[in-house]
Amino acid sequence: MTDAPDRWRLTGLALREAGRALRAETASLMGLGGLRARTPRRLVIVPPDMRTCDATIADDIYAGYFVFGGRTLATGGRSPFALEPPSEGWADILHGFSWLRHLRAADTALARANARALVDEYLREAHGPALRKPSVAARRAISFLCQSPLIVEGADHAFYQRFLRGLARDLAICARAARAAPRPIVRLQAAIALAYAGLCCEGCETLGRGATKVLARELDRQVLADGGHVGRNPRAVLDLLLDLLPLKQVYLARGVDPPEALIRAIDRMPPMLRLLRHGDGTLSHFNGTGSTPVDHLTTLLFYDEGRASPLQRGLISGYERLQAGGLVLVADVGAPPPPFAANEAAAGRLSFELTSGEARLVVNLGAPRERTDPLARAARDTAAHSTITLDRASCGRFTSDARGLARLPAAFLERRFGTLLVDGVGEVQAKRPEPLVLEARHDGWAAAFGLVHERRLALSPAGDRLGGEDRLVPVSGAAPGAPAALRFHLHPSVRARRTQGGRVVLLGLSNGETWEFVLETGGADAAADGNGRLEARLEESLYLSATDGARKSCQIVVAFDTGAVRTLAWRFERLTRA
Repeated sequence: MTDAPDRWRLTGLALREAGRALRAETASLMGLGGLRARTPRRLVIVPPDMRTCDATIADDIYAGYFVFGGRTLATGGRSPFALEPPSEGWADILHGFSWLRHLRAADTALARANARALVDEYLREAHGPALRKPSVAARRAISFLCQSPLIVEGADHAFYQRFLRGLARDLAICARAARAAPRPIVRLQAAIALAYAGLCCEGCETLGRGATKVLARELDRQVLADGGHVGRNPRAVLDLLLDLLPLKQVYLARGVDPPEALIRAIDRMPPMLRLLRHGDGTLSHFNGTGSTPVDHLTTLLFYDEGRASPLQRGLISGYERLQAGGLVLVADVGAPPPPFAANEAAAGRLSFELTSGEARLVVNLGAPRERTDPLARAARDTAAHSTITLDRASCGRFTSDARGLARLPAAFLERRFGTLLVDGVGEVQAKRPEPLVLEARHDGWAAAFGLVHERRLALSPAGDRLGGEDRLVPVSGAAPGAPAALRFHLHPSVRARRTQGGRVVLLGLSNGETWEFVLETGGADAAADGNGRLEARLEESLYLSATDGARKSCQIVVAFDTGAVRTLAWRFERLTRA
């Protein structure tokens, strides 16, 4: 980042956030809006849990093996809450208690006793930062309410009161977060948990009415008109809907009209999930989305009342879908989210993912399970996406890139939000001149390189070919040359081999199909390149979104210089079916 303009821009963002935080903290401390958490007198209704469960996991937990987020801890007979967690994400899942559903699925006296013992250990022994995180407290409150029959049936009065006091502590954390949490998604999660409690607990009716108002406000602010989330993370839509659908049922079960904002959000979100879903049942890897719990997504879409075809265009969220035969392409053609919602946003403008049937072909790196993973920041760079990069730079700027005096306001913002995408792309345009053709452009390279990236993608009606063209257009006059690369990250299951001197790459997919990537650019452009022609290289890559963690993969890379080459034409074409 250059120092002077970025310093003033970041200082402005920091001052805006400081003012918002002061107002929110004042409102929270005064208990405005009815968000005063009190100890529930008793539980009166049990909300449903739409997350799928596996009774076999109950056996692992009883044996002292806790496997969360790809990390395992063997307790050796000790309490998991008294041990050092293997990772921050593991601790968040442990303290969120969503895993109680597996014990409930076992439906045995042993599982019920084990669940009650673990909850009692938490109430007596738990400590550490995960305990006080608003997002974790919200998940724990919802989990306790959903799994309350497992926890409290047959329990003595002392345990029941201890359980209610622990629930009250979580509600107090959520009440403050609903007003004062910096991140919008955390405010919404807290409001959802409070709304659950207000409906499910006797003595929390006032809290519930206040939470309903906050919930409606945050849903209107955060769920876009096309069903996407303001932060542009597809996984956020999935996770929110898993809580919002049961919440609607709880409102109806209590004879209370759900807020209109809740109804609107539930109606809009499933079509967006269908737009973003590939043939293998997983979501596209854009803006912080990693691995997808396929069973959860399948369950949600099964309950979708509309059962409509997927959207083809998410004009507000900034996603486009092309589909022909079994070939599905999903592209990111959206502008960056508002800065305060951009803590997971990536600089992946005009990138796309491609799936043939259930076999992934072209992907983005996605996101690791742990947000503290050293690769999490790099996965947000342009080079981690299937698009064009210039001089190893990104078409967006992050607070972590700030230098000099600009680093001071950037550090304040990072402490509150994490690393934000704060600048870069001013305008993104997309149009569909034909149903299977997408044309898009963005100006994220204009300021630094004087170039605008234009991309044209076209699917054949038979779904056996994707043709593409990338152009770098000078903003005005001649732009200085810069090293550049066209990248297509391949799924780890794809077997790749170069032929014809690097102009063709043969691709074997997991479903048995054979495809080829062909670099079609030639003639004057190729002669102008320093080596006399362009070629596609195979380089190492990583796929961060596998269910079992990061996996090695490869990428197709076409290196060129923008002073000599401004247009690249290419295609992916199927040679043989499975």
